Formats: sequence, structure tokens, C-alpha cells
Amino acid sequence: MAWSIAGAVAATLLLLFPAVVSGGAAAGEGRRLHTLFSVECGDYFDWQAVGLLHSLSKAGQPGGVTRLLSCAPDQLSSYRGLRIGHTLQVPSYSRHPRTGDWYPAINKPAGVVHWLEHSPEADNVDWVVILDADQIVRGPIIPWELGAEKGKPVAAYYGYLKGCDNILAQLHTAHPEFCDKVGGILVMHIDDLRALAPLWLSKTEEVRQDKSHWSTNITGDIYGMGWISEMYGYSFGAAEVGLRHKINDDIMIYPGYTPRIGIEPLILHYGLPFKVGNWSFSKLEHHEDGIVYDCNRLFPPPPFPREVEVMESDQNVKRALYLSIECINTLNEGLLLHHTSVGCPKPEWSKYLSFLKSKKFSELTKPKYWSSLKVENKVTVQHAALSKSRHPKIHTLFSTECSSYFDWQTVGLMHSFRLSGQPGNITRLLSCTDEELKNYKGHDLAPTHYVPSMNMHPLTGDWYPAINKPAAVLHWINHVQTDAEFIVILDADMIMRGPITPWEYGAKLGHPVSTPYEYLIGCDNILAKIHTRNPSACDKVGGVIIMHIDDLRRFAMLWLHKSEEVRADKEHYATNITGDIYASGWISEMYGYSFAAAELNLRHIIRSDILIYPGYVPLPGAKYKVFHYGLRFGVGDWSFDKADWRNNDMVNTCWAKFPEPPDPSAITKGDQNARERDLLSIECGRALNKALYLHHKRQNCPRLSTTIGRISKKMEEVSTSNEFESVTQRTTVGRKAEPMDVTGQQSVERAAETVSRVHRSSRLARSSKMWIFAVWAISVLVFLLVISMFFSDRRRSVSRSRSSRSQKAHI
Repeated sequence: MAWSIAGAVAATLLLLFPAVVSGGAAAGEGRRLHTLFSVECGDYFDWQAVGLLHSLSKAGQPGGVTRLLSCAPDQLSSYRGLRIGHTLQVPSYSRHPRTGDWYPAINKPAGVVHWLEHSPEADNVDWVVILDADQIVRGPIIPWELGAEKGKPVAAYYGYLKGCDNILAQLHTAHPEFCDKVGGILVMHIDDLRALAPLWLSKTEEVRQDKSHWSTNITGDIYGMGWISEMYGYSFGAAEVGLRHKINDDIMIYPGYTPRIGIEPLILHYGLPFKVGNWSFSKLEHHEDGIVYDCNRLFPPPPFPREVEVMESDQNVKRALYLSIECINTLNEGLLLHHTSVGCPKPEWSKYLSFLKSKKFSELTKPKYWSSLKVENKVTVQHAALSKSRHPKIHTLFSTECSSYFDWQTVGLMHSFRLSGQPGNITRLLSCTDEELKNYKGHDLAPTHYVPSMNMHPLTGDWYPAINKPAAVLHWINHVQTDAEFIVILDADMIMRGPITPWEYGAKLGHPVSTPYEYLIGCDNILAKIHTRNPSACDKVGGVIIMHIDDLRRFAMLWLHKSEEVRADKEHYATNITGDIYASGWISEMYGYSFAAAELNLRHIIRSDILIYPGYVPLPGAKYKVFHYGLRFGVGDWSFDKADWRNNDMVNTCWAKFPEPPDPSAITKGDQNARERDLLSIECGRALNKALYLHHKRQNCPRLSTTIGRISKKMEEVSTSNEFESVTQRTTVGRKAEPMDVTGQQSVERAAETVSRVHRSSRLARSSKMWIFAVWAISVLVFLLVISMFFSDRRRSVSRSRSSRSQKAHI
């Protein structure tokens, strides 16, 4: 009996004090561990907290876990999530108490400072792990196993924090040479955190107020709005204290990205959209989702593992897909258990629920442990020094100009880049004149390197915007320090469908990878003989380029010079020489590329399975990574041509979008080639519209109903001046200016269609109500008539009965 009681007491202690058990004797060795993460009051953070807490429990994370909950007093009364995990309420800094600045991200350092000053937990801890709410933990995060030391925290690499290398660091820390580009996960000694935390907060405030240095080319913030000031606050604060990070590029991965071979990341950070096949997930689409409080509702399930198995032949890419589905499955498992814990009824059986409860899923998601191999490598990644065994770093470039035409293309490409799982960072090379920059509104659309415009050649006066591409690449090479080994060069009018990597296609020094451009017939005739000493090495390529950085450094200047040379050779503009259907020298830049590569004897690996033009029949089995929508394409009565939208401000016109392509279910199953062609065309059209929708949502565009009402009022004003009819009779876009500008015309036409649908539905609703009223009135009349007849018959019957009795009485 005594043993049973002792066992029960021991089990209770295990449940109540996991930190004591995990530390054991180690507690005396200074190994007491605590995990922190910061959230705000709201449904958005609640479902993230449920997922993170569940994953920490499942991973066997030792020590306690505290949720730092930042809430304003007026939020607490209606907040539903106070019982989610062990919580410390901290004052909200979302609206700064001194400056009034709205910046919720500052709650993270402010919450940590509050915890250090007011929580007894902070006095009984040796090591602290700080996570973000939008993470799934796959295994225990043990500081000493990761190589953390006092004065040397461990963190993940955040390469886009370019402010560590420029004037931003020089302005905000006395030790810019110590600025580390880190974030995501922070593992440090409690003494280091005590020294750092106040500076983390004050440096965040400092960078946030430095609006003159918010631009993308200084901070790397794609929105140019100071949104990542907190990250710089951490890096600058750490530099000021003298902390030197052990930067680990393997411990954390974004779902959709491909891990290094042999690596099991411990953290899945789902801060970016990701997809598996036709399924996708973006946390921003669930910003106001009360899924935590809707019994038995889960996020849309991803494909099952056996479906993923047949999606991809490359084993490492397949691993990336498995990580993506593991992320959302663990999140859903956490929601399911949370719903059960709050008394939700037992959910109905489904194949997916059965899988989440299965032994197979439990086996697939059992805790992962940091292996001895990684322990050996952990210090080699300090300051982003790369291990020789890992894949080389990649940087992606694309060239645009200051115009609304390139802006909507940029929105489409950037959205697809985030979904594609492309490794490394991306930079937009933006060619603008000084005058154009004064009025340009699209600075925040992408990480940007600004270059002088060559539209009008400064020496010849030739108008040839295409030359901006080689000129911009040359400018970037000469003005930007990069640690990337390979550069991927794309065009703005592309949609990425997957990662484009040198290791997949075999790119190496002296052997770039590109896609076939067979119409460059000048490689086979007099044009090549005139413009290169090595015409036999002229490759007909373009579109997508993967090139070693050393090749690009030798090549970029020659690419520009050869483009200028071919452009000046007007005697050989003819179509039968160049293949240019306009015979105007418009593809001189493409020949400049091929002739320069031939001059340096760069021999391309030409791949036909990387890029496809929508509207073309795909090659059997090809898994294309890029749509190039440079030509008109269509499905049935629907078609799309980028040139039709040259003068439309799709980015700054709220809820502007392109005509929706047909639904894939409408595609006939007859000709398989035609079906696959049409499905790819639909995918491209939908991707552009999805990118625009999410952009408008991020820009806080007013709800569509509000917009329709405003435009409807505008329509009435236009109608009174007899202009509306003439405007709506015009067709699509790209035409000469008429009484109303094209953008206004499109907005009004779209609004007119929407309003007419609303009015139509309103008329139908009123009509339905009239019919219901009429039927009800007739029913009442019929009922009254029947009742009247009934009582009338009854009175006559009673009258006859009385008359009969009266007669009998007289007899």
C-alpha cells in the first residue's frame, strides 16, 4: 500500500514539475531550462499558441513554458483565451505608451523585459529558449546540445537583415562589426538575457523611430515600413552587449523549403505561405479565424503521406513535402486535443481524423533529436560560414522599371516566390529615372536594388528599355556584396511553381543552366559571326538563367556591351536574320546574352523542363518550375495577354483583378494534351489574381461592399453628365485615352457588373417576398372562406334541427 501511494505521489510530481525531472541532477549543474513565446489577445495568436504548446509537449521539451500575453485593458474583458497554457499577462505595447506608434511586434522584447522583472520563474532558470508563436517544434531544444555558451547564444540565420552591413548598423550600435543576422529561435544563458533585454527593447524603439532608413534597400524589409525593427533591435542590442552568436542554419526551416541532405530540423516556422500539390496554407488567411473555439473544426487537411510519395521523385524534395504536411497535421492534432479538453463533443469519424490518431502518424512525428553529426558542425556555421557538405547559397534577381505595368508583375512573381520554396533571398533590380522615383509608389513590393534607368541610352539616345536587364545586373554585381555562390535570373512576367536550384539541374562553374529559345536563329548565321569570335559556342537560350557568381562577374559587363553592339547593328535587324517578328532589334538583349556567353565559352546546360509558356502543350512528365506569360494564352472564351494591361494600375486600385479563368472542372477530359495545357493556363491566371488579392488585403483595402457603394455613387455622378454610357460601351484595356481613364473605366465596369448583380439579386429577393406575401394572403383568405362555410353549414344544420323539434312538439 505504501509503495502504491509513493508511486502515485511520484507520478503527480512528474506531471506537475516536469522541469525538476528533466533537470534532475543537471539542475545543480546550471541546466535549468525555460521556454518563452510572445502573443497578443486575439483568435489569430490563440490557434498558433495551441499548435506550439502541443508541439512542445509532443517533442518532450524540458522545463517550463510561459506564454507572454500582451493585452490592452479594454481587450481583456472580451478575450476568450486566458486558459490557453501557462500564461503571464504583460502590458500591451501595441500602441506605444509614449509615442502613440502602432507597432505590435515590440510586444516581444517588452514582454521578455516584464517577465525578467516580475516573474519568479526568471529567478530559478539558467537557460532560456525564445520562440515565435507561428512555429511547430519537432524535438527538444537543449542549449548545451546545440553548443550554446554563456556569451555565445545560438540562433537561426536571417540573411535578409542587410542593415547589419550598412549605415543602419553604423547608426544604431557602437559595434556594427558584431551585428549578427539572426532570429527565429534564440537560445541563451539567463545572464545574457538580463543584459540584453532592456537594450533589445530600447534599440527596437530607436530603429522604429528612424523612419528615414526604413527603405527596403537599407533594411531588407519588403514592405519598407519598419516592420522588422524588432529584429534589428535584437541584433543591435546583442552587438552592443558583445554577444557573439553561434548561427545555426539547420535548426529551423520554413515549410516549403528543402532541408539539407541528412538534416532533421527541430523547428518548422510557418511564417510564409507553403503548398503541397494543389493544397496550400497561409497563416494570413486565418487572421480572424476563431478555429480554437469552433468545436471539432480543423484547418483543411493536406495530402496523405502516400499521396506525397507519388508526387515527387527527388527524395530530398519529397522530404520537404513531408515536413510541410507534418507542420499542418501537428497543428490540427493540437486543435483536436484542445477541443476535447474543453468539453467539445466527440467528432464524427473521418479518414483524416483516423490518420491523426493512428500509430503511423505517431511514428512519423515522434521527437527528433539533435544528432552527434550536427553537434560536430554546430560551430562551423558561426557568422554564416557554410559547411562544405551543404548546398551552395542562391540569390534570385529580376529586373523591372518604375511603372504600374511592372508592379503587378512584381506582385505576382513575389507571391509565387514565397510559395515556391526557392532557397535564398530575392532582389528586384528597379531601373528608374530620378523624376520617376519622385512619384513612384511601389517601393515596398519587393526587396529592391535601385539602378539608373537606361531606357534612353545616355550616349546614343536610343530608346530600348530591354537593355535595363544587363545594365541592372552589372550595377548589382558592382555595388552589392553577396555570399551567394549561384545567381538565378528571372523575368518579371513569370510565376514560380517550385524551387530552381543549381544542384537539381547540374549548374556549375563554366556551365550555366538555361531554357531553350529556338527562335534565336542569329546563333546559326552571319549575326553570330559578326558579333562573337566563337559563334560555334552560341547557345539559343534565355528566360531562366542559373549562373555561378564568378561567371556572372566576368560575364555581366560583356552582356551589356554585346547588347549595345547588336542593338546598334540595324543592318541586321531583318526577321530572317534575327528571328524577331517585328524586325526592330527588340531582342538585341537576348543576343547580347548569347554572344557574350559564347565569347567567354560558357557552355549552357539547356533544360526544356524548367519553363513553359501558358498555352503551350507540356512535355510528358515535365514538372515545370516557371510560367512565362509573355504571350497571349487562353482557355475557351477566356484569354489573357499581359500587353492588354500595360496602362492599368492593378496594384494601387483596391481589389483590381484580371478576368477569372474558367473553373478547372469545366475542362473536358477528351484530349489529354489539351486538358493539361488548359489546366496550366488556368493555374497561371489564378496565381496572378491570388497574388493581387493578398496584396490588396495587406494594403488594408476597404471591404468590397464599401468599395462598390462608393463606385456606385460615382457611377450616378458620371451618369448625370452623360458619360457613363459611352464609357461602359468601350471594351477592355490598353486603348487610347477617352473621357474616363482606363483604370477608372475598368473599376466602373467591374463595379457596374457587381452592382447590377447586387441589384438583380435585390430585385429577385423583393420579387420572392411579394410572391410569399401573395401566397400567404391567398392561404388566409381560403382558410377564412372554409371556416365561414363550415360555420354557415353548422348554423343551417342547427336551424333545421330546431325546426324539426318544433314541428314534433306541435304534433
